[in-house]
Amino acid sequence: MVKPKVVLTTGAFDILHLGHMKMLNEAKKLGGRRSKLVVLIASDKTVRHNKGRRPVFPASERRKMIQNLKPVDEAIVGYDPLSFEKVLRKVKPDIVAFGYDQSKIKNKFVKYCRQRGLKVKVATLRRYRVNPMSSSEVIRRILARRLH
Repeated sequence: MVKPKVVLTTGAFDILHLGHMKMLNEAKKLGGRRSKLVVLIASDKTVRHNKGRRPVFPASERRKMIQNLKPVDEAIVGYDPLSFEKVLRKVKPDIVAFGYDQSKIKNKFVKYCRQRGLKVKVATLRRYRVNPMSSSEVIRRILARRLH
């Protein structure tokens, strides 16, 4: 029997929208039938650093929301500071799937793996044409409606 592939993906997932659903479904498909999808949720500190704002929901709540989505087998909160070593040791992914907007962290991860001779497949998920296309856009819409 073939061992199911483990796919790891990551994100803030602060305000869930259709783009997140499509991303998670596509990430799961990368591993083939019976794959396991593990989602690394950005810590509150990481969200503040990367987005320049506090998250709307704390990491513990974002983890619970993601954990309850159909394609997700496991959701974990990331480390502060981010530790590729800890994540790889815990998850043992065959494939790591990054979002279209995560090239900076993807490049750091690829370099980390290359320097250590680690054989992990890296994929970039595409941007999904949905409306709204980001959590930041959802926030802007809410604020704009509040003003009118």
